[in-house]
Amino acid sequence: MILSRNDWKELGVRLLVPASGVLAALLISAVFLLLLDANPIAAYGAMVRGAFGSTFGLTQTLVKATPLLLVGLGICIAFRAKCINIGGRGQMIAGALLTAAFALRFPDLPGWIMIPSLIVFGFVGGAAWGFIPGILKARFNVNEILTTIMMNSIALQLMNLLLQGPLMDPAGIEAGTFLAQSARLPDAARLARLVPRTLLHSGIFLALAMAVVVFIFLWRTTLGYRIRACGLNPHASSYSGIRVPFYQSLSLTLAGGLAGMAGAVEIMGVHYRLLEGFTSGYGFTGIVAALLGWLHPLGIIPASLFFGGLLIGADTMQRAVQVPSALVNAILGLVVLFVSSSTVWTQRFIRRLRTRVAP
Repeated sequence: MILSRNDWKELGVRLLVPASGVLAALLISAVFLLLLDANPIAAYGAMVRGAFGSTFGLTQTLVKATPLLLVGLGICIAFRAKCINIGGRGQMIAGALLTAAFALRFPDLPGWIMIPSLIVFGFVGGAAWGFIPGILKARFNVNEILTTIMMNSIALQLMNLLLQGPLMDPAGIEAGTFLAQSARLPDAARLARLVPRTLLHSGIFLALAMAVVVFIFLWRTTLGYRIRACGLNPHASSYSGIRVPFYQSLSLTLAGGLAGMAGAVEIMGVHYRLLEGFTSGYGFTGIVAALLGWLHPLGIIPASLFFGGLLIGADTMQRAVQVPSALVNAILGLVVLFVSSSTVWTQRFIRRLRTRVAP
């Protein structure tokens, strides 16, 4: 496929505008670092070294990128249908809940049955959590932003309830600690370690495979075409016979399934148990990773790697230059803000570009 001159310009806009947003966020953050008597060059150097400068840092970056990629792929499907899914956190929890419950209920299953089953259960749990706002939008035109946010809170409280009751670790009860966490998953439920003495697990291959699957689904299947058509012009799609509410509901369900799969992978490959805080903000950061990746399944791969490195590198920077954790959170927030807003400018520049070349 040969790209025209205009196509190259559009590609340049899609690359340069988000990169400019990241650069602007880092420049503003540099001012804050100077105000705290910290060297911005040394701080950002420590960030890069922490994320990519060692085997441990690189593997940690890949560990963080794995759930971000899965959540981002779900966000991509939902956004392509013109649905805004803010429920990644709740969907991750729902998938992890079902995964942990099944693994602890049937601990004697062999690994070749256990691991695929848990991944499927994670997808089903997240899909069920995404189906609820999807069907509410399809049947009653309820705003999916509100319902997905509320479903996050419901999932969190449900997890807390179960971790303080039926799913609480029996060893913790006997010891009198009563920690809000489940028992450890059986060995057969744990994903294989790829690098010794690191947390890098085989879930990264699942995430990459799902990126290819989602790409094929959206651009090479009838269902994917109809989902994209609903997002591009719901009125024209409805006029042509496409059931827009159905495909919007389907997109939210699939988005929930991928987020649920991320929750399953996280507890199977990193924590080996269900516990509070395992989502680590992936639900919201996955949205920004999807936007930075142009809402394209293959573009989300480097975007997830970037944000994974940002999360790991920020911790290293904090230790290296001795800045408060609040500043690190502010830097991450600025990057998220500027990357999110860059999508608006990207669309504006592309519209202007297309208007100039229109006959």
